[in-house]
Amino acid sequence: MNHAPTLDIHGHVATLTLQRPAAANKITPHDLVTLRQHVETVNQTPEVLLLVLRSTGKHFCAGYDITQVGGSQTEGQGFGEMVDAVENCRAVTLAVVQGGVYGGATDMVLACDFRMGSTAVEMFMPAARLGLHYYLSGMERYVSRLGVDMAKRLFLTAEKLDAQAMRDCGFLTHLVPVEALEEQSNALCTQLAAMAPLALLGMKHHLNRIARGKVDPHAVRASVLQTLASDDLKEGGLAWKEKRQPKFTGR
Repeated sequence: MNHAPTLDIHGHVATLTLQRPAAANKITPHDLVTLRQHVETVNQTPEVLLLVLRSTGKHFCAGYDITQVGGSQTEGQGFGEMVDAVENCRAVTLAVVQGGVYGGATDMVLACDFRMGSTAVEMFMPAARLGLHYYLSGMERYVSRLGVDMAKRLFLTAEKLDAQAMRDCGFLTHLVPVEALEEQSNALCTQLAAMAPLALLGMKHHLNRIARGKVDPHAVRASVLQTLASDDLKEGGLAWKEKRQPKFTGR
């Protein structure tokens, strides 16, 4: 049976699903290729505005298969490069976390723009306990999104955090009751997919660059000018005046 991650696209929303629940959705070397291919499919599908990362079963993801960790940093096809692809996805990304998230999977979740979890989730990063030095982009992600003190706490102690602690430190952007996870995640998808594409995707891209200290002011200005000349800005203003939902076209 094929347990590779799947990608389903419906209108503005693409859903990437990890489906190896019997093994806590651990990620294999073959999955790294599949995940990057799925992200590239989203990048090449202009109508997709949102990529949702989900998984099946009790756990969200146990991270990379520890029995094959020696090959996780292969140049050009390593685990970190897969996670970087998720962070740099053209679409806005949302991780819907229903259970435990461990090891490299914590970085994959952090790479998403929004991270919604239920009160049943927990996380830990066991790299130091396993004797593994983490890759650069993953440590940068932890520092830029959680702060250096929190990154040290999680990397150097392998401390386990419960759902509330994950929300308090910023690992989760949304914390909801278990029974409300599907409803709330679907509501957020609907909300995001209703935004003006040029503004939504442009600001997502530049905000991530700002967080990394790599912002290009000229590129930001070009994005601003593009929206000022867009049909969507006119439609947004008219819809606001007429007290109705705008109908954006991405132009």
